[in-house]
Amino acid sequence: MPGLGTSLGRGGATTFPQDLVNSDCILIMGSNMAEAHPIAFANVVKAKERGAKVIHVDPHFSRTSALANLHIPTRAGSDIVFLGAIIRYLLENNAYFHEYVVHYTNAAMLVREDFKDTEDLDGLFSGFDPQTGGYTDTHSWDYQRDKYGKPLTDPTLQHPNCVFQLMRRHFARYTPEMVERVCGVPRDQWQIVAQTLAENSGRERTSAICYAVGWTQQSKGVQIIRSSAIIQLLLGNIGRPGGGIMALRGHASIQGSTDIPTLYDLLAGYMPQPAAFVETHPPTEQTLEGATSAPRSPSQQTLAEYIEAAGLKTGWWIHFPAYIKSLLKAWYGENVNEEGCDYGYRWLPKIIGDHSHLMTSYAMLDGKIKGYFLFGQNPAAGSTDSRMQREALKKLDWMVVRDLYEVESTVFWYKGTEPIDPSTIKTEVFLLPAAASTEKAGSFTNTQRLLQWRDKAVDPPGDARSDLWFVYHLGKRLKELYEGSQEAKDRPLQALTWDYEREQPEPGSRILDEPDPELVLKEINGYYVYPQGQKEQSTQIYTLHNAPHVPGFTTLKDDGSTACGSWIYSGVYPEPGNNRAASRIPDGYTNLQWGYAWPANRRILYNRASADPQGHPWSERKKYVWWDEEKKQWTGYDIPDFPLNKAPDYTPAPDALGMEAIAGSDPFIMKPDGRGWLFAPSGVKDGPLPAHYEAVEAPLHNALYKQQSNPAAIYNKGRQNNQLAAVGDERYPIVITTYRLTEHHLSGPMSRWMPWLNTLQPELFAELSPELAAERQIKHGDWMVISTLRGEIEARAMVTKRIRPLHFGKRTVHQIGVPFHWGFQGKSKGSITNDLAHMVLEPNVSIEEAKAFMCNIRPGRLTHKEL
Repeated sequence: MPGLGTSLGRGGATTFPQDLVNSDCILIMGSNMAEAHPIAFANVVKAKERGAKVIHVDPHFSRTSALANLHIPTRAGSDIVFLGAIIRYLLENNAYFHEYVVHYTNAAMLVREDFKDTEDLDGLFSGFDPQTGGYTDTHSWDYQRDKYGKPLTDPTLQHPNCVFQLMRRHFARYTPEMVERVCGVPRDQWQIVAQTLAENSGRERTSAICYAVGWTQQSKGVQIIRSSAIIQLLLGNIGRPGGGIMALRGHASIQGSTDIPTLYDLLAGYMPQPAAFVETHPPTEQTLEGATSAPRSPSQQTLAEYIEAAGLKTGWWIHFPAYIKSLLKAWYGENVNEEGCDYGYRWLPKIIGDHSHLMTSYAMLDGKIKGYFLFGQNPAAGSTDSRMQREALKKLDWMVVRDLYEVESTVFWYKGTEPIDPSTIKTEVFLLPAAASTEKAGSFTNTQRLLQWRDKAVDPPGDARSDLWFVYHLGKRLKELYEGSQEAKDRPLQALTWDYEREQPEPGSRILDEPDPELVLKEINGYYVYPQGQKEQSTQIYTLHNAPHVPGFTTLKDDGSTACGSWIYSGVYPEPGNNRAASRIPDGYTNLQWGYAWPANRRILYNRASADPQGHPWSERKKYVWWDEEKKQWTGYDIPDFPLNKAPDYTPAPDALGMEAIAGSDPFIMKPDGRGWLFAPSGVKDGPLPAHYEAVEAPLHNALYKQQSNPAAIYNKGRQNNQLAAVGDERYPIVITTYRLTEHHLSGPMSRWMPWLNTLQPELFAELSPELAAERQIKHGDWMVISTLRGEIEARAMVTKRIRPLHFGKRTVHQIGVPFHWGFQGKSKGSITNDLAHMVLEPNVSIEEAKAFMCNIRPGRLTHKEL
């Protein structure tokens, strides 16, 4: 979540769905919220009933559009132009919330004189290296600083190098006319959106923005999200009731899987995974496929160097040493004191390239990966360029699949979309039955950062087991296997703490060796390693089983006296018998006793910004958190996201460090300057400001810059199976976008086995306009073939006005919409939509561009296929 994390400080939704009822305007873009997040969307409907204006901007008319006040069809991949024009409108019409912008954002900060914008370099920022295809030198993006290292400012916002003026210059070309020319949206329709947002923001009113993978699955997805953050900061909507940005996650615990990450480049709590790169080394070829050379970065070979490189001197991240040392203590226990291990840091893997799932698929294809674990993932149908994914699976020695059903990724070696000779496949596949959600206990973390505990209803059948059971017992066996090894490479596994067994078997269960999920939660929450205040003189060392819980992350220490698996979750289990994730007490608004929202159970992040610089509510109508002068503390309807007793008039000394450097009027405590970032001097790989680039495959040339597509994207050039259609390629003139349906889930590995769901959505279809259908002689309900440079699929034609042709001067651009839920397994089978997609990835998070690429269509069916 670097779009929100870089802009505001944390990688998560700033608000919660129930607060949408307090919105005066809701802009939904990059999401079909009514169908993909129907429970959360109920709050949008309530807001509309209370008078809120609901706007849906999307290429495809859906159930969300039907319930909105206004639907605006747009060209897939043109979002930054639409949003950038709103930014320009706010700046040029003095429609921004001036007091909020001056005091709570970095609008007044002065950027270095040597910074060059896309205006200067025709679509590039300073620091771009064409040799590596990335921004390897971003020093020019930094602030001008005083002798203490603090940013220079101009509170009048008139200095030509202040962020405010740089933004005015940068977004000057994002005009209503450009929206019409690039997005295909009439300027009067766009104007309604801009004016409605502006009119429903300020002291008395707030607007919210909701988005989902319609934004993230683009080659510039992070910068689209950055655009929304800039709009909300300019309008004063962050940290306030009815405002914020609702990042709608893919399913129940996608948020949790980034908090305690399955991501290669993060440790728990958004601490970066250490990198093997050393500053003094020249760029070198990487072992795994990725960028062909490594950007130079500070050495992270020791824990001290890592803390220096990853921590910050000002703001809340001054506590970084306590968080990383508590994590190492949780993982390795007293073994961190072993000579030569550098407090266990030496045992952490160091990244040497892009080890993301998609890039690892290429490493598989090249024979560099021997084994593969799949936990509830189905790359053979669910990942981009699925045909390549299936080829990659054939190059493994072994693969372990844990799933409820025999999904496509399990049977690729004997079944698929093309004839297969199993004797030619060397991969040995182990399918291990997994427990369903009702058959295991544990927590999940959903869209609003809310941890909720799920109790087990029944035992899983037969040999099916929970993921926790599998991972725990696999770890036990590996530790036993390597117990006697003298090799240094095996020491990390030997040193790992690994004791989550129950004191007594689970009551009523026939599974006698199921680990205790609450012990895992306790480790995540954190515990004291020694009796409090007795680290030096105490001979008592607690274990996970008998240790006192820490009450929250503010008690974590960097001296080895605390252990914590994820600092942002600390507080979820503050004492025995008080699993706050399991709490179910509603209160009607913020519901502070329903589940537990990280951090510290705050429901709206950055809520110090709901009060003015003096600590008073901006208005009585939008009152949320404020300063109680009598009690000398912050109070309100939520947990204040600010030091409880720091007065609004606190002014830091020029040389102050840590939280002492954050003024009483600086709401964004995770940022080193305490401000929301309109301009990002660091934290993103493709520019400090959003800039429009066309999708990698697009029907039009970039009308704004010479640079056609995102220069920092991961193009994977030279891959024969990743061919791309050039702009204007007459073989592929139609834009295709993909989406999900309410009745099916992801690639359908669970839902397509359910007859009642298949009855509701029986087979793959493609939506196309009557105009395009007439042009290609395709009839409603008939079969059609969709082709790209990567492959072909077939689908039923749904001829509908929900997809409209867009007009750009004399040219008409057609778009089609295709769900991605089908494959060659299950009770309902169909072509794999992801066979059409390419493998050009967004540079910050290595996500695919599935929402805008080029195709062609024809009537009929594929002549050779196997389902």
